[in-house]
Amino acid sequence: MSVGAAVRRVRTYGGQFLLLAVLTLVVTLLISGVPRLVNRLAEQGLRAQLVSEPAARRDLSYSTGVVDAPPTATVMGNAQERFDALAEKMPSQVRSTVAERWYSADIVPARVVGPDLKARNLLVDLGLRTLPDIQNASTLVDGAWPSETYVPDRPIEVALDVDVARKLNLRSGSQLRIGNTDDKGRLLDGVPLVVSGLFRPVDRANGIWDGLPQLLQIIEPVGDGQPFTIVGVVAQSTLNKRAAEGWPVQSNWRYRPGVDQIDAQNLDQMIDGLQQMQREKPADLTLTQGIDVPLRAFAAQINAARTLLAVIAAGVLATLAGLIVLAASLAIRRRRSEFVLLRARGGAATAGARRSLAESVLVVPVAAALGWWLGALFPGAPDPTAPYIIGATVLVTLALPLATLAVPAGGASRRDLIRVRPSARRLTVEVSLLLLAGLGAVLLRRRGLTLGEVDPLLVSVPVLLAIAAAVLALRAYPWPLLLVSRLAARTRGSVAFLGTARAGRAAVAAPLVVVVLAIGTAAFCAVVAAGVDASRDRAAERIVPADAVIRGERFAPDTVDELGRLPGVRAVTRVVNQEDERLASDEVGTDARLAQTDVLLVDGPGLDTVARASHVELPVPDAVRTARPGPGPLPAIVSPAVAADLAKAGLHDSAFISVQGQRYEFRVAGTEDDFPLVSENTDRFVILPWQALPTRTTTPAPSSLLIAGDSLDTEALRRAGDQGQERYQRNGAFSGRDRLIGVTVDTREDVRRDLGDGGANGVLAFGFLAGAVGGSVLGLLAIAFTVLAGARARGQVLSRLRTLGLSRRQWRGLLLVELTPLVAVSVLTGAVVGAVLPLLLNPVLGLSAFTSGVPVQVAFEPSLVAAVLALGAVALGFAVAVEALNNRRLRLGEVLRLGEES
Repeated sequence: MSVGAAVRRVRTYGGQFLLLAVLTLVVTLLISGVPRLVNRLAEQGLRAQLVSEPAARRDLSYSTGVVDAPPTATVMGNAQERFDALAEKMPSQVRSTVAERWYSADIVPARVVGPDLKARNLLVDLGLRTLPDIQNASTLVDGAWPSETYVPDRPIEVALDVDVARKLNLRSGSQLRIGNTDDKGRLLDGVPLVVSGLFRPVDRANGIWDGLPQLLQIIEPVGDGQPFTIVGVVAQSTLNKRAAEGWPVQSNWRYRPGVDQIDAQNLDQMIDGLQQMQREKPADLTLTQGIDVPLRAFAAQINAARTLLAVIAAGVLATLAGLIVLAASLAIRRRRSEFVLLRARGGAATAGARRSLAESVLVVPVAAALGWWLGALFPGAPDPTAPYIIGATVLVTLALPLATLAVPAGGASRRDLIRVRPSARRLTVEVSLLLLAGLGAVLLRRRGLTLGEVDPLLVSVPVLLAIAAAVLALRAYPWPLLLVSRLAARTRGSVAFLGTARAGRAAVAAPLVVVVLAIGTAAFCAVVAAGVDASRDRAAERIVPADAVIRGERFAPDTVDELGRLPGVRAVTRVVNQEDERLASDEVGTDARLAQTDVLLVDGPGLDTVARASHVELPVPDAVRTARPGPGPLPAIVSPAVAADLAKAGLHDSAFISVQGQRYEFRVAGTEDDFPLVSENTDRFVILPWQALPTRTTTPAPSSLLIAGDSLDTEALRRAGDQGQERYQRNGAFSGRDRLIGVTVDTREDVRRDLGDGGANGVLAFGFLAGAVGGSVLGLLAIAFTVLAGARARGQVLSRLRTLGLSRRQWRGLLLVELTPLVAVSVLTGAVVGAVLPLLLNPVLGLSAFTSGVPVQVAFEPSLVAAVLALGAVALGFAVAVEALNNRRLRLGEVLRLGEES
């Protein structure tokens, strides 16, 4: 068998081999390119996730406690040695990501006085910090840097940020004294101190400035009589001297991993390394790090996304495999007479297969190599996909030879009939397939999917279920058409009768399976995407069950009225949320010996009003909404876990819980599995009605405020919240050095947007889009194969009927009647499969990582019906267009030649 003969045959049947080559190219392109693109999207998502985190949260910080150093201490000398030692002891997977590192040593803030401060009656505490490399990160504006040469009896030289100094009326040369104070705030043992120079940072975003307290900011006093707090820079020798004199010193070593150095593919190793650091930290140091929180959240998202992508990829690749089988079968069907003649002339049973193999070898590997190369051009880190590409190339190469072996040795046979009683072989295959799909579904629900890993058997379960559904559709397909055909036979005209009769006898087993696979994959992506989107809406409403929420520590009572006067605000309600409270069995506080419980104090009518005004579906329990002041315990809504514990302890009708130091008696009036504003990861909570609280000398202060309104100004809300906290503190709620943290303002729109952006959402969106679009396109292509598979037979019938007087209009109607059932049953079956699969897979996909822990619920989507109808109409129009285009290529005499086969 010469290569030249094979080349001539490939050229003769160029269209068929071109189709096979294109399908091969698409398969290898997807296998090699899509993992790269997914890795690229994962890297971008991880960078965006880390960049959105506060810089200080990304740091790995070792710190000592505040200690009085011994007289011989050399703080900087010991610290510099330990700087490198701590880095060397880090696990390699963590150490390799460190991009920046800083060391600082601080003397705790002490009172500082001087003429310049007294001129403005300023009360200031000053901390002293030595910070290597600060001169490279800043520019000296005035004066000089503190001298590294220590001179006895010389005042402590300190450099300050120029903006900090000017706000406090300090300048280069300002004379001060620093030391401890007595109970009345008077300086006891002041040491001379001079401002030697003023500096300005070159880049305020540089991590060197992130040490706490801040060098570039003034910590404002909250209450009357409280000092401003600032930090100044001193020389290393000065700090060593003061440490030797017994001044309390704290050292800090900070290491910051670079966002570009953390590999999204090795997050588990990075997280394990951080845990190892925590276990192996030196006993005399405290390790503070928060980078594992965003890394864990992103790892959960990317693992869920990769598992979902594996399911989608299985459907797409199975569809492509089906298309390759259809293309090979169609090519061999057109050459059936060639292979039958080859056998008739004495050729071996494998002669045709060897000929097809030689032709495939000339086309398929070249197309596979081209697809592999194109996939390598995609951005992103590669995955080890070479074995899969080689395996796919071998399988596609064998598609034509295997299809050739299936050619019957005899002459042509009718292929437009479906046996009423299938053969034993076919029945065995179909029953085995149904049993395998059922067994796979059971295993999938029992074992689940290991997120981030691919189990070929379980990932292929959706494919098996789709094929099983197609088999059932094939079994049920002819019977309705048979009934319709009998009814059509009683009517006038031949179009309806002939069309339904031919549709009922059409042999469309393989094409129908491929169409169901493709449409099922597209519908699955659409249904799951809609479920994730709806669940994100519920998650946003759970986090912010209003248009906005202000969270703080405690607000003055009049803050509600102040917020109500802001533009756009329609309603405001108050909430108290306390975590880890102990339940008591009596009013004196006897511990009920039950697990700690969160308590939520809400104004029932106010919460209902705000929810309605914000268009949030928040069914406030009647026991909370209608409660009124009166004798007896407060009606409370509790979680099932709390209800079970109270019932077991005999406290179902009377128990006590503390809210801001006041103990309230309550009874269980109902249970709820969850409730907005309650942490998602807690299963123990008690909800009390604020409006029904008994009158006490001290009333609770709200810790959160829910606002309903339009076009809310978040900055105005933040200012009002901060002012409300300050008024609460000025009323004497806090004393001494306690400071209230600034409020946070979250709007439901912002929370919803954050849930859909950043993290691994790009990977998830890509999977949904690729699956929906790819499934739809491949479904249309499979329908085209379905049409082409019987095109020549339909052409023969058309030619004969045209000679008997069938008009062009009647031919179009006949074609429409014949193709409509084929398209309808395939699209409908695929849509049903796509709508049912999420019910099976949703519990094991882990998609709640994309919805802030809220379980993803998939349900019937009315829009899916419209999408299926639209897709069915497009598919039918496409099928008619393919048939019409194909018939134009056939001439009447050509299709009526004796022995012409379909």
